[in-house]
Amino acid sequence: MAWISLVLAGFFEWGWPVGLKLGLTETGVRWGWIGFSIGCMTASGALLLIAQKTIPMGTAYAVWTGIGAVGAFALGLLLFREPATMARFFFVGLIVAGIIGLKLVSPK
Repeated sequence: MAWISLVLAGFFEWGWPVGLKLGLTETGVRWGWIGFSIGCMTASGALLLIAQKTIPMGTAYAVWTGIGAVGAFALGLLLFREPATMARFFFVGLIVAGIIGLKLVSPK
């Protein structure tokens, strides 16, 4: 259950940078998106709290931020047409390898 909570926390990490990006435009603040960001931050933190009851803090935090970083990278490509270079994919792949490695060496 802790790993499910941790993965869900990582998914909520995707929401808040998207909400922040969409929450401020040239015409001003878009409060709905800011609220969406705050909701995602709250849910993400709460689920991380649950996961850390069982998963070591350093592992949980690294996996949480890794899932968030990889998801934000993918959403940046898909939603905001950010650069899709081989170098960026390579380094995101290293993050994914780190996440998988931490899961494999974590205590059962």
